[in-house]
Amino acid sequence: MATLPSVSYSITVRLELDAGGSAVGSLTNAVERVGGMITALDVAAAGHERIRIDVTCAARDTEHAQAIVDALGAVDGVVVHKVSDRTFLMHLGGKIEMKSKVPLRNRDELSMAYTPGVARVCQAIAANKDDARRLTIKRNSVAVVTDGSAVLGLGNIGPEAAMPVMEGKAALFKRFADIDAWPIALDTQDVDEIVRAVQVLAPGFGGINLEDISAPRCFEVEARLRELLDIPVFHDDQHGTAIVVLAALRNALRVVGKKLAEVRIVMSGAGAAGTAILKLLMHAGARDIIVNDVHGSVHGGRDRLDDNLRWIAEHTNPTGYDGDLKGAVAGADVFIGVSAPNLLEGEDIAEMNEDSIIFALANPDPEVDPDIAHLHASVVATGRSDYPNQINNVLVFPGFFRGLLDAQSHHVDSDMMVAAAEALADVVTEDELGPNYIIPSVFHSDLSHHVAGAVREAAQRGRKKRD
Repeated sequence: MATLPSVSYSITVRLELDAGGSAVGSLTNAVERVGGMITALDVAAAGHERIRIDVTCAARDTEHAQAIVDALGAVDGVVVHKVSDRTFLMHLGGKIEMKSKVPLRNRDELSMAYTPGVARVCQAIAANKDDARRLTIKRNSVAVVTDGSAVLGLGNIGPEAAMPVMEGKAALFKRFADIDAWPIALDTQDVDEIVRAVQVLAPGFGGINLEDISAPRCFEVEARLRELLDIPVFHDDQHGTAIVVLAALRNALRVVGKKLAEVRIVMSGAGAAGTAILKLLMHAGARDIIVNDVHGSVHGGRDRLDDNLRWIAEHTNPTGYDGDLKGAVAGADVFIGVSAPNLLEGEDIAEMNEDSIIFALANPDPEVDPDIAHLHASVVATGRSDYPNQINNVLVFPGFFRGLLDAQSHHVDSDMMVAAAEALADVVTEDELGPNYIIPSVFHSDLSHHVAGAVREAAQRGRKKRD
């Protein structure tokens, strides 16, 4: 599928050219001829004969950006002085910082914030460790932990290369839920070492957000940490995705007038995200699900099933279907893909039941071209920002952790996740709901607050049951 110019590949080109009346038009035409899009044009300096202009353009990728620069440089009389990649400029020196919340203007304030006054607070916490949640940043802090083994769609690129994503995650926590999050990139991909590292740093945090750790190791890391720690541990690649998918599916089913317990769901992808989506859908009431991976459908008679696939085989595919993905989607109501691009075509979607729902979430290229899917399906969602109904984890993880921290929760469970999904879905009102609006914008003013409240209440209900 064709990729449109994106701000992700936005460049600013500083150039000098003749001050003639047609100069600016020549620049615009040059960029348009190579498929670029000018988003801003600013005169940096002007003289009688020459002017200096900053031209900001959106490109499709790095190569396309260079093609735009070459096209501008080829305009008669133009001299290119400097090219700035706006995304790289945003990352110079990192995207986050630490600031003091208290003033340190005089000796008295210094004596309370630090020695000798701080010793009294230390002694109080030593006498009662739970006071750390009240008297330290633990009350409002989350560790965003990665080993760099599964970063975005880039694969195993290591902890240093993962840091820009972890910083971005921390910035989103602050922006959307006022949570102080800290990026922690571990220089190990050994499960024992990751678990131990997180265990020893946990006292300073109120929650752990595992990020970009490859499957199947991520399952073991999360499970072991949940056993060891008294703070919630959440693998966003798994559970954040699952919550948003459940919320979007809940609203998509409202659009087409179907019920979760009655529809046939076909999934592509049995990794971390796929497994988490599957388990949460089942917890919410889904009954008829077939999961597919690179070897076809997952069923009990298949050879070489690992522990995760064996669990899937035992709990899904009630008819024992043993064919491929294309055969599985025939007669299905819902397709959910978290796998690889271009697995399905229009004729495959046409074989689904009437009023079908397509969630093609592989990024940047979905399992089926969204434009083609729209010809046959009633509701289409992707992981992309240039189509309606973007399934994006940022819709849920800030509010989810806000609720966990506010409840001073010690764990995460499926009831909290379902509550978050229902709250997220309910942000879209009946008047707003439609085929192209099943999930709210991340900038919706009530989003994080609404999700946080639902999670906090679910955590409190769970605590009362245990007590």
